[in-house]
Amino acid sequence: MTQHEELVEKIEELQAETAQLRQALVSHAVVDQAIGVVLALSGLRPEQGWEVLKTVSQHTNTKLRDVAQHVVRWPHVGALPAEIRRALRRALAEAHAAHGGRALVRPEQRCEC
Repeated sequence: MTQHEELVEKIEELQAETAQLRQALVSHAVVDQAIGVVLALSGLRPEQGWEVLKTVSQHTNTKLRDVAQHVVRWPHVGALPAEIRRALRRALAEAHAAHGGRALVRPEQRCEC
């Protein structure tokens, strides 16, 4: 392989890595926004909001960033996919129960999901 070919290959690798990092930043921002929505609904702490999203992702076999996108769009579209809605309701109830009822609202009022 020539030096020019090696440089071209390295540039392509760096471009791919840059694209992945950009996607990761976008995904991270969406997850942070979704945590904010969960916190507004539940009164949980940020780390608990993260756990709620992670639980929903695991129970629905949906990528975390996809769950986050649904949660962030939810206030605008007025609905969640049924499977995510059910998993979110369960995860919020479990988080509420696990933390001694410290949420700002009661479980049945937490979300109209």
